[in-house]
Order: sequence, then structure tokens, then C-alpha cells
Amino acid sequence: MAAATALEAVAPTGALWGLVQDFVMGQQEGPADQVAADVKSGSYTVLQVVEALGSSLENPEPRTRARGIQLLSQVLLQCHSLLLEKEVVHLILFYENRLKDHHFVIPSVLQGLRALSLCVALPPGLAVSVLKAIFQEVHVQSLPQVDRHTVYSIITNFMRTREEELKGLGADFTFGFIQVMDGEKDPRNLLVAFRIVHDLISRDYSLGPFVEELFEVTSCYFPIDFTPPPNDPHGIQREDLILSLRAVLASTPRFAEFLLPLLIEKVDSEILSAKLDSLQTLNACCAVYGQKELKDFLPSLWASIRREVFQTASERVEADGLAALHSLTACLSRSVLRADAEDLLDSFLSNILQDCRHHLCEPDMKLVWPSAKLLQAAAGASARACDHITSNVLPLLLEQFHKHSQSNQRRTILEMILGFLKLHQKWSYEDKDERPLNGFKDQLCSLVFMALTDPSAQLQLVGIRTLTVLGAQPDLLSSGDLELAVGHLYRLSFLEEDSQSCRVAALEASGALATLYPVAFSSHLVPKLAEELGRGELDLARGDEPAKCSRHLRCLQALSAISTHPNIVKETLPLLLQHLCQMNKGTSEVIAVCQSLQQVAEKCQQDLESCWYFHQTAVPCLLALAVQASMPEKEHSVLRKVLLEDEVLAAMVSVIGTATTHLSPDLAAQSVAHIVPLFLDGNVSFLPENSFPCRFQPFQDGSSGQRRLVALLMAFVCSLPRNVEIPQLNQLMRELVELSCCPSCPSSSTAAAKCFAGLLNKLPAGQQLDEFLQLAVDKVEAGLSPGPYRSQAFTLLLWVTKALVLRYHPLSSCLTDRLMGLLGDPELGPAAADGFSLLMSDCTDVLTRAGHAEVRIMFRQRFFTDNVPALVQGFHAASQDVKPNYLKGLSHVLNRLPKPVLLPELPTLLSLLLEALSCSDCVVQLSTLSCLQPLLLEAPQVMSLHVDTLVTKFLNLSSSPSMAVRIAALQCMHALTRLPTPVLLPYKPQVIRALAKPLDDKKRLVRKEAVSARGEWFLLGSPGS
Repeated sequence: MAAATALEAVAPTGALWGLVQDFVMGQQEGPADQVAADVKSGSYTVLQVVEALGSSLENPEPRTRARGIQLLSQVLLQCHSLLLEKEVVHLILFYENRLKDHHFVIPSVLQGLRALSLCVALPPGLAVSVLKAIFQEVHVQSLPQVDRHTVYSIITNFMRTREEELKGLGADFTFGFIQVMDGEKDPRNLLVAFRIVHDLISRDYSLGPFVEELFEVTSCYFPIDFTPPPNDPHGIQREDLILSLRAVLASTPRFAEFLLPLLIEKVDSEILSAKLDSLQTLNACCAVYGQKELKDFLPSLWASIRREVFQTASERVEADGLAALHSLTACLSRSVLRADAEDLLDSFLSNILQDCRHHLCEPDMKLVWPSAKLLQAAAGASARACDHITSNVLPLLLEQFHKHSQSNQRRTILEMILGFLKLHQKWSYEDKDERPLNGFKDQLCSLVFMALTDPSAQLQLVGIRTLTVLGAQPDLLSSGDLELAVGHLYRLSFLEEDSQSCRVAALEASGALATLYPVAFSSHLVPKLAEELGRGELDLARGDEPAKCSRHLRCLQALSAISTHPNIVKETLPLLLQHLCQMNKGTSEVIAVCQSLQQVAEKCQQDLESCWYFHQTAVPCLLALAVQASMPEKEHSVLRKVLLEDEVLAAMVSVIGTATTHLSPDLAAQSVAHIVPLFLDGNVSFLPENSFPCRFQPFQDGSSGQRRLVALLMAFVCSLPRNVEIPQLNQLMRELVELSCCPSCPSSSTAAAKCFAGLLNKLPAGQQLDEFLQLAVDKVEAGLSPGPYRSQAFTLLLWVTKALVLRYHPLSSCLTDRLMGLLGDPELGPAAADGFSLLMSDCTDVLTRAGHAEVRIMFRQRFFTDNVPALVQGFHAASQDVKPNYLKGLSHVLNRLPKPVLLPELPTLLSLLLEALSCSDCVVQLSTLSCLQPLLLEAPQVMSLHVDTLVTKFLNLSSSPSMAVRIAALQCMHALTRLPTPVLLPYKPQVIRALAKPLDDKKRLVRKEAVSARGEWFLLGSPGS
């Protein structure tokens, strides 16, 4: 009975036999997957499958045997993890034997061996056995591509899991693989084959006497000449093959004697791609080569590189040639020399100098830049190379500078000197006497000062850059040199408008050098600027001519530029604040001082000590000035009146915000303990001048002047780190909500709404946040009903909505719906439409990432997804008179949306965008044009479906009363030329005629865009366009 049960278990069931017959004889593919699934589920064993295939595997007809083995192989590919070691042994013996079978059978046998190569239960020795059988019995290159790929996969699998066994084959494995790969042409297989060769070398397989053969079998593909067919499903690019082959060729120094002659030959060829590939491969090889490999080829390599840099018309070839020279020099520099060995670096650099230095002295200076580039490429490779070349070239360049009298020639020479000086910044020298530039410092300083006093602005620019680099070198500038340098920079900082670039460069150089030499700048430059500032005050007081006022502005810029060191900040900041306090002039001058203060604050952000010093010095001073200005006085000074203007308050907001964002939480907590009580309780004790004629109470029946200063409170509290606790927060939030709906002072109510929103955004989720939100919602709902502060309530709604949208708060959707409902309001509709621009754009004073607001990374995408469908639906349902509001809101949302998000939705939204172009509102037109222009470039196929409408509307808008709209319309006409040419050609005559009109526009910028657009339309359809 037991024997009968065992026989029944081994014998194939009828169902399995039927599946086998359907596959083998019926030529159906589906049964293979069914059999594999049944084996996985345990319905059959692999042994039962073999039994069921018995007659097929022994059939005299090769095609039948092939189908039988194919079925078994497909089952093994899906079930190889279930095989036992004993089963694997028998199956491998079976498959190895079948490698001698008819060529019809071989592809299926290879698939089975690939499945078995993945087996974890593969016994030791069988991997070697399989590969030997393949090497001996299969002529791989006569097989189809897919079967050759299978062979490479088997080898790859065994190399990954049986490395030590394969290494036991020694060089036989390498030779066998060479035979397998020899003659391969398919790029899919080549990528795998190159990876195998790279692994052979990098994992130290024995190459034996077959190094040259292995090189030949791979280098025959160099340089890669492959163009992928159109619509290639495999996605293999030429660059993939190039990089894969380069990794092989540059993987071992043992290829050097064969590869370097090949590279020289290809560099000297006329084919651009071959030159580039060869130079890039040489660059890669230098990372693994040493002096021994390069020695015999250095003269030829140098000759080829020199010729390419001197003669090429291709910037890419020149760049790759210079990179290869750099790598060659670096390779020779790092090779360890024996005592009796020749110093190849020294002789190589001598050859470079011999071939290049005479070009530096040629009167016509024809090859001076190529020579300089070659010398600098070699000099940048190592400290030794830099010293060798610089010590030979610098004296020559210094001599040439004095020989030439023309400014443009001197500029060229100084730019070359600057290049060599920059290279020295890469290397550090512990011994002061070893520094190679020390011997030239007097000559270099003299030359730089000559350049700084030259009439040529271009030479002055190079002189300023050279002075900056010289100053960065330790001990090159003496105290006398520094004093001279400071004097020149002072003079250059006050150049006239036609030397703007020199003045800006001088300010940048002053900032860079002030960091390194704070004492020199404190001693020599700050006193001069202080004196100039004092003269400027007198000039401003007298109302002198604009030239003197511009000197005053440049003095302020110079003071902020040099405030790059803590010690200098302690001198410049009091100067600027004192100057602000003593000013008796108009708005623009006060704003200029505030802008300089902001620039100083930005420079202080990198240093915690400077940041705190600036904050505790500047912020109380600005607050004291503002509080004093807000007090009722019988006689108002000019400064007091100016300080309460919106533009000046905005400038002070920027200073206070910048001074606060980088404070540490501990220091910020110290500051907030003073500033919040100042606004809530009128506690002025921490202000530098705190004797005021009456109390400061901006929230308690204060004057409109005091209420305006809430903007300064906003700048401070909305820039604090999130983890800083704000005292009296509950009272502060209630006061802000009340002030935000005060109709008597629109600017202060807006500042209060922004401040409330900024604080709301940073509060953690919880009961306190919910209470403040309810407070705001109640105030908004009460205010939006007809009444005196409807506009202020709307502003509060807008800013609270933005605060919540940025942090993905659940209530944001309700508030956005409320905002969307106002689009149909006769009074607030246009403002509600503009509100969508505020919701989608970045602010500069509150709710910024720099100010520690909670801004989710994809808030715009989420807002688009949640709200645009409702906007579109509202547009279709709205009456004709409010439709423009919906179009305006939609245009604002789409204009600020990342274009990859908008492109998939474009077909459904484009009709609305085109309708928006017909809206009479210039803001809507401009926003829509700004949205459409990039879409014309990125989605030409979709846009070409509406070309007739686009051409008509763009041409109409090119005559708009608004200059900005005319410019945007002409830019869109230009972008239209990116659409498919056949679509545009019927419109070409009409467009060219219509674009003649804006050529005579009264605005230069409009004429410029018209010329550009009309030129592109003229070229449309011409050869090469």
C-alpha cells in the first residue's frame, strides 16, 4: 500500500501531463506560468515536472526537445529558490550534457543554466563546471542577441556569488570570457560585457598572459560610435557606452603600453568626438597610472595636447586638453621617486615652459592666452608644479607688463599674473621662507598700484581683483602696502556712475580685505569715511547739488561694505546710527541709511557675537527714534516726520527683521522680554533715550503715529525662532486683532493683521491656537457684514488664510472657501481676486522661511489641487459682471504654480487662460501672459491646437496702453516661434505686418522686444532655422 502511494506521488498527474502537452505539442505559452505557479504552491515538484517531460526531452525531433527544455527552464527561472542541493546537481549535469545537443536546443539550455546560476543551493565546483562547458561547447557569438545576453548573465551571477571558485580557474577564466565576448556588437550586451571586464580587473582575477588580448577585445570599440535608433525602447545612450568602456580602459596600469598610443592616435585625428573621448579617457587614466607607465609617452602626449590647445576651434577640446594636462602633471607629482630615479615632473615642466614661455613675449600676443592656459593647467596640479612654473613665468610677465604701455595689453598680462596668484591660494606653506611669492611681493604690489591708478576702467578692475588675491596670501602685503591699498580702495569707492563696475568691485574687495586686516581698515579707512559722512551731513543740510548727495550715498555703501569683521562693526554701526539720529533731510536719505544698516546686519549673521551686538545696539536705537517721532510735538523736525512715512517704516522693518532672524533662542528671549512690554505696557526703560513727553500706547487709544509703529513690532516678533516664548501672548494677540480692524489707520491695521498671522503660523497645534483662530474668525465674520471696517476685516481674513495655507492647517480650506465666496461681492470682489496672488507668492517681511515661519515645501501644489476646480466651477456659474474676478484669481494661482504641475492640467485650463486675455484688467492680462510664455516653450503640442486664438490675442495686446503688457505680449509672440513650423507658416505674413507697428513704439524696451520677435518670425521656415 505504501509503495503504491509513493509511486502515485512520483507519477505525473493527468493535469500536469495535459499542461506539458499543451506547451510542447500545442505551442501554447500560458501553461509554463501555470506549471511554475503549481510548483510554487506545492501542487507538483520539479521532479514531477521532469517526469512529465520525459518523452519530450528524449524526442528525436530537435524542436520538440527544445520546447521541453524551454518549459523546464521557465519553471526553474521562477522556482530556483525551492531546489535542493541534490536536485541542483542532477539538473546541472543534465543541462551541461544538453549543451552538446542541436543548436535549436541551446537557447533553452542557457535559460535553464541562468536559472541554476541563481540557486543558493549550488554546490561548490559546479559554477566552474558550467562555465567550462559553455566555453568549450558553445560558440557564443553565433547565437542571437538575447541568448548571448543570457551567457553574460550566467557569468555575472557566478562572479557575484562564486568569486573564489572562479579565481581558482586562473587565467583560463579570463581567456574563456575573451572568447565569449570577441566580436560582440549589440550595445545591450556590450554594457554587460564591459561591466564584467571591469570586475575582472578591479576584483583581481588572474589575467595571466592575456592582458593584451583582453585590451584588444575591449579597445576595438574605442572610440564609441553609436547613435541610438529613434524610439529605442531600451534607452541606451551613447554616453552610457562611453563611460562604461572608459571605466574598463582606465581601470589598470597594465593597459598603459597599449592604450596610450591609441589615445595619442585618436587625439591627433580629425574627428571631434574621438578627440574629446580620448582626452577624457587620458584624464581618467592618470588617476591610476604612475611615472613608470607614462614615461615613454610624455613627449607625444604633450605634443598632442599642446597642438589641440593652440589650434583647436572647439572650446570643449581645449577644456578637455587642459584637464588632461592637469591630470598628467598631478600624476607625475604624486609618484614617489627613488633616489636614483629621474625626476620626470621636472623634465616635463621644463618642456612645457620651453614651448610656451616665448609666446608670452611675442609683440602681437597671438598665442599668449593659450600658452598661459597650458602653464596654469600644469601649475594647478601640485605645489611643486606651481612653484616651478611660477618662479619661471612671473619674472617674465612682470617684465612684459612694464614693456607694454597700452592698457589693454597690460590688462591681459595682469590677468595672467592673477591666474598664477590664484593657483598659489590652493597650497599652504608652513615655512614662511618657502613661499615662492615672497621674492616678488614688492614688484607685484607696485604693479597692482600702477593698475589701480591707470585711466582704463578694465585695467583697474583686474587690478582690484589682483589686490584681493594678493591680500589673501599670508605676509605679502606690508603695513605700508596696506595703507596704500586702503587709500586706493577709498578713492575707487567714490568713482562716478560711468565707473560703476570698478566702484562695485572696490567695495567687494574692501569687504574681503577688511575681514583679513581689520586693524588697517579701522585705522585708515573708517576715519576717512566718518569724515566724509560728516561732510555729507552738511551738504544735505544745505541742500547741495546731487553730486555731493551721491557721494554721501557711496560713503554709506562703503561703510556697510567693510563691516565684515566684528571689530569693524563696532566702529561702523555707531557711526551709521549717529548719522541717522542727526539727519535733517528727506525720505530717500533716511532709507539709504536704513539700507546700509540692513547690509551690515546681513554681514553680521555669520557671527553670533556680531549678530547680538548689532541687535542690542541697532534695534533699541531705531525703536527709540521711531517712538520719539510718534510723540506729539509743537515743532516737528524733518526727521520725525520722515520716520513715520510708509517707505521709511518698511526700510526699518527690513533692518529689524534681518537683525533678529539669526539670534539664538536664549538671546532672542532676552530681547523679546523688553520689546513686547514696550508695545503693550509702554515700558521704555531699555531704550537709549527714554525721556518722552507722554506714554507710548500704540494699542490703547494711541495716536495714529504710535499705531504705525506696530509694523516694527511685527518685524521683530515675526522673525523670532519658533521656540522662543513670547510674554503676554494672549493680550498681544487680542490687541492685534482689535487694531487690525481699526478703520482710522489702514497701514497700521494691515501691519497688525500681518503680525497676527505671522504669530499664528508659528504656534503649535493645540487649544491656544484654536482659541486665537476662533477669535480671528469671529472678528472677520462680524467685520465682513456691511460696516465701517469691512476692508480691514477682509485684509485680516487674507493674512490669516495665508498663515494657515502655508502650514496645511485644516481650517485653511474653510477660510479659502470664504475668500472664494467674496469673488462675487461687488465691493470686495476685485480685492479678493488679487488676494489669490498674495496666497501663492512669497512675502519679504512676514511668513518667510528666513523668519522661521512654518512653510510646507509643496503648499502651492496643494492649494492648486484643492481650490482650482472650485474656481473653475465658480467661473462657469458666475454672472457676467463678476467672471473677471474668477479669471483674475485663477490667473494668479496658475502664474505662480510650478510649471511641471501645471502642464498635465493645461488642456482643461487653457480655454480659461485664453478667455482671461480678453479681460480688460491689465493685471489679469499681464499675469496670464506671464503664465502662457513658459507654456509655449514647454508644451508646444498642446498650445499649437490654439494657435489662431493665441496669435490674434497676442497681437491685440501688443498695442495695449500698458507698457508691461505690450512687452509681455511681444515676448509671447517670440515664444510662439517654438511651436511646430508647419502650424505657424500660414500666419507668418500677418504677424510680420502686425509687428511693424511696435517697432515705432515710444518705449525703448518695447521696441527691443518687437525687433527680437519680428526677427524670429522672419526666419521661420528658412533653412537652418
